[in-house]
Amino acid sequence: MKLGDVFPDVKVNTTAGSLSIHDYFGDGWGIFFTHPADYTPVCTTELSMVEQMAPEFAKRNVKMIALSCNSVTDHSGWSEDIKAFGKVSQVSFPIIEDQSRDLAVKFGMLDPEEKDAAGLPLTARAVFIVGPDKKVKLSILYPATTGRNFDELLRVIDSLQLTAYKKVATPANWTKGGDCMVLPSVKGEEATKLFPNMRIEQVPSGKEYMRFAPQPE
Repeated sequence: MKLGDVFPDVKVNTTAGSLSIHDYFGDGWGIFFTHPADYTPVCTTELSMVEQMAPEFAKRNVKMIALSCNSVTDHSGWSEDIKAFGKVSQVSFPIIEDQSRDLAVKFGMLDPEEKDAAGLPLTARAVFIVGPDKKVKLSILYPATTGRNFDELLRVIDSLQLTAYKKVATPANWTKGGDCMVLPSVKGEEATKLFPNMRIEQVPSGKEYMRFAPQPE
């Protein structure tokens, strides 16, 4: 799946019942993230962290949905461990069942280097951020052995939501509230009107393309 592709509107069975991915995300943003298996240590830390950070994602109008290659019954039992480890009262987002690995194969989420007890490839730690238009805005594929940084996903959401509506890009290590870069397509009077506090960093080439401005409201 490439950036700009429409995220598949699959019907899935989850811990919250049967649902359609597009209907679940609604008019807001969505994050679809996958896990190798239930009752695995790294996955348990990840889902605990997602629940702890759920209010931050909700502030940004982001809905989360997870997938793991086990049954809904397994997910329900595993959720008790997730709650206990993370010291949270609930797992508020659905977890999709994918015992057959059909979805893992469909989305290209298998890690050929990591195998389960039966010798089958584990599901990699894929992340897809989906915009209100249901198109993929970001995808990251981690190996099964590396847990994700959900602070980084929040940072990326902040950047995506800002740059979707303002004529800026975000520089390296940008965080919300930091200076942004004026898009190269914004020139002349438009640039000075939109960004009256724009500053230009001089570089040896003499080209005035390093244009910074406070984050627009």
